[in-house]
Amino acid sequence: MIFLIYLVIAISALVAYLIYSNTTFWLNRGIPQDPPHPFYGNMIGFRKNRVVHDIFEEYYNKFRKAGHPFVGFSFLFKRSVLIMDIQLAKNVLIKDFSNFADRGQFHNTHDDPLTGHLFNLDGKRWKEMRQRLSPTFTSGKMKFMFPTVIKVSEEFVKVMFEDVPAKSGGAIIEIKELMARFTTDVIGTCAFGIECNTLRTPDTDFRKMGSKVFTDLRHGALLTAFAFSFPELANKLHMRLIPDDVHEFFMGLVNETIAYREKENIKRNDFMEMLIELKKKGSYTLENGEVVKGLDIGELAAQVFVFFLAGFETSSSTMSYALYELSQHQDIQDKLREHINSVLQQHEGKLTYESIKAMDYLDQVISETLRLYTIVPFLERKALKDYVVPGHPKHVIPKGITVYIPAAAYHRDEDLYPDPMKFDPERFSAEQVANRDSVEWLPFGDGPRNCVGMRFGQMQTRIGLAQLIKNFKFSVCDKTDIPLKYNPMSIVLGTIGGIYVKAERV
Repeated sequence: MIFLIYLVIAISALVAYLIYSNTTFWLNRGIPQDPPHPFYGNMIGFRKNRVVHDIFEEYYNKFRKAGHPFVGFSFLFKRSVLIMDIQLAKNVLIKDFSNFADRGQFHNTHDDPLTGHLFNLDGKRWKEMRQRLSPTFTSGKMKFMFPTVIKVSEEFVKVMFEDVPAKSGGAIIEIKELMARFTTDVIGTCAFGIECNTLRTPDTDFRKMGSKVFTDLRHGALLTAFAFSFPELANKLHMRLIPDDVHEFFMGLVNETIAYREKENIKRNDFMEMLIELKKKGSYTLENGEVVKGLDIGELAAQVFVFFLAGFETSSSTMSYALYELSQHQDIQDKLREHINSVLQQHEGKLTYESIKAMDYLDQVISETLRLYTIVPFLERKALKDYVVPGHPKHVIPKGITVYIPAAAYHRDEDLYPDPMKFDPERFSAEQVANRDSVEWLPFGDGPRNCVGMRFGQMQTRIGLAQLIKNFKFSVCDKTDIPLKYNPMSIVLGTIGGIYVKAERV
């Protein structure tokens, strides 16, 4: 009994010390920080009643005029900094990347193999995986996958024509789920070589499992916060974060696909095939004597897993928000449709790899959508050594501290984008882009650790939107929510309920 009393006292003292330490750490160094909550830190309302984007934007706006290159920040229990200065963000992402190469996120490749994907990996293993995966997303590989995406997009248009009658003045459609079904079919085909047919049978396991990853938790709020805040300790304690049904679905699918392809000697131009080849290659030695470890089945599954998640969610959301804005701005929609048709006339009326790349105004619409509706609100890095901010000798980011770059907040900063809530694709004309620093637009990150699948995501988004705008006119209706309501349970930008618009055949 006495032992338990002493244990409770010891634990209480430790918790009190950690709370006090987190509260005073940055203030003792002359760096401003809002007093952190004992549990939420500076993320009060996280996954409860506040959207992550709003939390970061409000914190950024409070301190951005204070003259500090960074301010103190606590992401739950994790002691961190929030980057205020664009030049410092550029140093972290590009110039001084070697000191900020890691993300420091939870991954447990032994007990929870699907967490061991490129986005989470750090150090030598990240570098090796990045080098191996980068060739998958070259322009040449995109050309190989292009006909597959076109085939799915043609089925997409057929489904739309069935849903939108020719003579009844159009139809009210829910675009969020429809776009997700399109991108799920694209990714399922390009990653697994499997025709999911989600466009016609929405209730597929692919669609259900993809949705669960962004909203369902394996553990309660406290254990999940612990894993986020202390990833290395959580790894040592053999914690897992991926829900069992999601783990079993993707691991089973990968094993079955590999076994079938090897048995039938099937070769495809898809992401899975490249990973299978890497697995077969095994470990090898570079010219400098460094040994590169081969892929095991868990690592292979993890890369397919993240390719599926990143590919379907970000692209489908971008398409949904673009159509939502175009429905409210008929002049921009008309200009885009005219541009798409003009480019197609120059390419024999066909959607080809070259014609899609030539649709520069479509790119402007997509870029402006990603600015106003930034899917992933922040970039995360970890200082590998103490870092003195150039020009600010008293501002030091200590070794091991997590660095957050509030991308979504930058995108709505009126000093960077005047009248930031206005949807204006002209912000991304060639002239304006040339006069803007690259780190002022960060939907795909920047530097050596930017999104490796950016080309693929852009390609399927361009194809999907080009097919829709070419064939249909979109407008607001009585069911259109203005403004949209966002889901606080999701890390990425997702709405509560659907996004409804009216669609008419052109």
